[in-house]
Amino acid sequence: MSVKVAFPTWLRPPPAPPDGSMPLVGHLKELRYRLIVALGAILVTTAVALVFEAQLLRVVLWPIQRAVEIFQQGRPDGRIELVTQGITAGFSLYFRVCFVAGFIAACPIWLYQLWRFIVPALERREKRAARQFLGVAIPLFLLGVAMSYLLCPRGFAVLMSFNPPTVTNLNDIGGFLSFELRLLLVFGLAFQLPVLLVSLNRLGLLSGASLGKFRSPAVVLCGLFAAIATPTTDALTMLALMLPMVAMYIIAEVICRLHDRRAALREAGEEAISRRRLAPGPG
Repeated sequence: MSVKVAFPTWLRPPPAPPDGSMPLVGHLKELRYRLIVALGAILVTTAVALVFEAQLLRVVLWPIQRAVEIFQQGRPDGRIELVTQGITAGFSLYFRVCFVAGFIAACPIWLYQLWRFIVPALERREKRAARQFLGVAIPLFLLGVAMSYLLCPRGFAVLMSFNPPTVTNLNDIGGFLSFELRLLLVFGLAFQLPVLLVSLNRLGLLSGASLGKFRSPAVVLCGLFAAIATPTTDALTMLALMLPMVAMYIIAEVICRLHDRRAALREAGEEAISRRRLAPGPG
């Protein structure tokens, strides 16, 4: 005996029109559905993370504790203390850690929902390429998070070094944690740059030639973004974000140029075939 579960209408994705076109209301309904699925997945992974909150807290606090060790190696007399403020600070700390862990763990689902939202605008041939880019987006996001996690201790130690020797530096663990988690997410999302550029190229909104013309300003913008997104005054942390972004921009440009060249050859071949069919026969 099979049991069918009837979902509310607002929880169902709108049916795709046969001709592939969709009105604005349909796009908004599709976006609503994708957001609900993505947020639901994040809430589920956050609930699972709450079971392992003690282990996750140790993992998240490692960069901060390591930064204190690095700072005290250069200044043994330096005084650094981590504190919490407010009766709800402990609960907020655990929940914030678990939410970010759930967001990272659910990246395959919310990236997939983002892809499914873009897919209706793609041709059938391009959908296969989009699946390949989805397979690249997940490792790139996790790579950015991992790189930021390993670089955080050095950047935090640099910030601590500005503390006067005779003053005890009391750091609110909540503010410290927010700073670290923001860096993790910024690095992870910044590593999605090539996926974004290539997706725009597949949609016909961006060409490889235009990326080549914009390469020099893009390098400057990557540097500005890295400087703003990593306010640690540490050149190593800034370069660790800027250089991969520049490299991924160039890689995306090469991929887009190759795709444009193949598309031009395919279009030229189709035009030649159509001319041959329309040409009058002998006699």
